[in-house]
Amino acid sequence: MTASTSLSGNSRPEPAISHDVAQLKDWDRNVVWHAFTQMQEYDPFIVQSAQGCTLIDVDGREYIDGVSSLWCNVHGHRHPKLDQAIRDQLDRVAHFTNLGGSNDTTIRLAKKLVDVAPEGLNHVFFSDSGATAVEAGLKMAFQYWRQCDHPQPTKTRYITLQESYHGDTIGSVSIGGMAMFHDLFKPLLFEPIRCPVPDTYRLPSGVAPLEACDFYLQQLEALLAQHADEVAAVVIEPLVQGAAGMVMHPTGFLAGVRELTQRYDVLMIADEVAVGMGRTGKLFACEHEHVVPDIVCLGKGLSGGYLPVAATIATTEVWSAFLGEHHEAKTFFHGHTFGGNPLGAAVSLASLELFEEEQTLQEMQPKIERLATHLSQIAKLPGVGDTRQRGLMAGIEIVKDQETREPFPWSDRKGHQVCQHAIANGVWLRPLGNVVVIMPPLCVSLDQLDTICGAACEGIRALDRADG
Repeated sequence: MTASTSLSGNSRPEPAISHDVAQLKDWDRNVVWHAFTQMQEYDPFIVQSAQGCTLIDVDGREYIDGVSSLWCNVHGHRHPKLDQAIRDQLDRVAHFTNLGGSNDTTIRLAKKLVDVAPEGLNHVFFSDSGATAVEAGLKMAFQYWRQCDHPQPTKTRYITLQESYHGDTIGSVSIGGMAMFHDLFKPLLFEPIRCPVPDTYRLPSGVAPLEACDFYLQQLEALLAQHADEVAAVVIEPLVQGAAGMVMHPTGFLAGVRELTQRYDVLMIADEVAVGMGRTGKLFACEHEHVVPDIVCLGKGLSGGYLPVAATIATTEVWSAFLGEHHEAKTFFHGHTFGGNPLGAAVSLASLELFEEEQTLQEMQPKIERLATHLSQIAKLPGVGDTRQRGLMAGIEIVKDQETREPFPWSDRKGHQVCQHAIANGVWLRPLGNVVVIMPPLCVSLDQLDTICGAACEGIRALDRADG
């Protein structure tokens, strides 16, 4: 069960002693409480080390990291520049608070983010996860309408897309739309105004693909026309709704949302936690449609997948609403102990530099094309309802009926079965329900992409044989 790549030029660590492995697996089952995991069913998968796109478990087996260690690794594991950036910063200072103070590395990261972000996003608030970046953005938007030049204190609500996912804090769960994850917590949540998911695969009856963009924008405009005086912001995952199953929005929808928010005097918050940092083929997904939101939220790949670093970047108009005399209490009373942490800032800055030094986005283009070629073949397999892709983000949806697009019950775990087959053959993949996700580090090689897609393909074929 060895992936096709090797660790040539790097010494492989010795696997742990057998009784240590058994002890680790026991602790992993009974002491560690894993996220989004039914612990009664959990089968330990313990990675001991990694290099590039290759993971090595405690038994010495190798796997290609087909999902970027949950969508966050960008330049590969143990990249020399990123490793060194942390070591160098550690020799200076590991942490200093961003509450009323700063660090020179953190300042340089903020300036770099402003330089590379869509023009007009000029002010950076640091936190430590995508969810907290979104939470900060929600509170910024809420407070903005009380303190801007023409206050509108009735603007207290948010428009969000159905099936959206923005994190697991109370605020980010409130605006999310993942019923399976969040229905239990409804008594704790506030209620947003929900707009239908702009899904290009499951279109409403009578809506042709070329009509989809206008159709969904009309639905959003109807909500804005009715509720604009009470809406603080529209919150959107640009281009791709990741946790919804790699749902792809129609071309032009993002630009249309920006036009509508401006027309109806509502802020736009772009959650780029999953789609940012090159995943879609551009550094920011909003760049595909030349959109500049009022607030952008970043996380996951911001640090190259090394450390928990997140940022909420706002326009000067938003920032200016928080400026004033001390007695006016316009301060943004919100913060995180490790926001702007110098170690995280150092590796994030190094990661952004790597995009330029290694021409990461340019080097992605042949990989994007290779992935598209594989997906076009996988789409022909029995049981595959849809394959969808934006950059190096891809989803393969397994359906019960290809013609009607009827899904399997989530409890059938079809996506999980495909991914388990892939893992047994040296490729680590994770599903979203019945959608098999492919989202490797941006440094993935063409050969590794071939292996990833081949493993997914064989897993789907094995599923078909089992069902037959």
